[in-house]
Amino acid sequence: MDAGFFRGRKKNMDEEQAESAFGFHGTWREFAPIAFTNLLLIIVTLGIYRFWAKARERRYLWSRTRFIDERLEWTGTGLELFLGGVVVVLLFVVPYIVMTQVAQAMILRGETAIGVALTVIPLLAIFYLMGVARFRAIRYRLGRTNWRGIRGGSDSKGFRYGWSYMWKTTLGYLAFGLGVPWAMVSLWNQRWRLMSFGPMDFTCSADFSPLMKRYLLFYFSPFLAILVAAGAMFAIALGFAVDFDGAGGFDPEEPPIGFVAAVVVALFLFYFVLGFIWLVYFAKFYRVVVGHMALGDLEFEFDAKTKDWIKLGLGDVALVVLTLGIGFVFLGYRHWKFFVTHMQAYGEINVDDLTQSTTKRARHGEGLLDAFDMGAI
Repeated sequence: MDAGFFRGRKKNMDEEQAESAFGFHGTWREFAPIAFTNLLLIIVTLGIYRFWAKARERRYLWSRTRFIDERLEWTGTGLELFLGGVVVVLLFVVPYIVMTQVAQAMILRGETAIGVALTVIPLLAIFYLMGVARFRAIRYRLGRTNWRGIRGGSDSKGFRYGWSYMWKTTLGYLAFGLGVPWAMVSLWNQRWRLMSFGPMDFTCSADFSPLMKRYLLFYFSPFLAILVAAGAMFAIALGFAVDFDGAGGFDPEEPPIGFVAAVVVALFLFYFVLGFIWLVYFAKFYRVVVGHMALGDLEFEFDAKTKDWIKLGLGDVALVVLTLGIGFVFLGYRHWKFFVTHMQAYGEINVDDLTQSTTKRARHGEGLLDAFDMGAI
């Protein structure tokens, strides 16, 4: 590779595997002191330190992530994330609580129409702000991510995207939920087309049609789970002895073993299996949308297969369960490493021609995303 110039290309199956454009060089042993110190300080400060903990975690993860020949740098601060949380409380949480209390008072006074309206308006506002939150979180993270001193960002503040999020999501579900893949892909394309890094804009032209087979598998799996659970309940009820009381009915204090077992089977099928069927769909979704992204002459690819996602999910469950919950502090590390390890880039980029981004930087962190529990790394 010439100084300041990168050229990559997709590898044929018979070629030796070259070094990926992305690389992660951290270890869980390095990360452990950060994770456990953050956990202790969050507990001691009753949760307030979580903003600084997130910034500290990101500084480590970014510093261990390589793109081409340089490592990333996280320049965000805990104070920015804290201010984002304060803004959410003052501008959204407090007004929401006040409006819902007023709505209840109106309903009790018999002014039902006004009360219902005051109840619906905050829900619509939350729906809208969920889209704004997702957009602004990406914008903030790009603006605080440096590579060779260059950052990313967006001139859009995400308010128009919030409206798109509302109507596209609604339309996707109105079609009996069959439009969800279209909505997900369309929104992904829209928000990334508004992002840039340095002087270059992202492009994304993914199509939802390759996702439909896997989505239909997920779509119909709840109905299949209900049928299987009903069959299991019937079979188990026949196979087990059922205790009857003196009147010939079931003893309410001792539920039939078959019934209890069937309920357990039904819950397992619905929550656990359904979750992994969603992973089957999401694995394909991520490969499709990332595979149609580009930054200048660079094209991206995400090569994680369904089995890789399932291994990640099972590993998360095992880590949390076997450590009695303490292992959740390593989930962020595991997820970041997973994404970086499976991310690929191909094409050409003359790094000497890169100039600094002219987009405006957000003044505070992604408080909205945390408020709606939509956050990730």
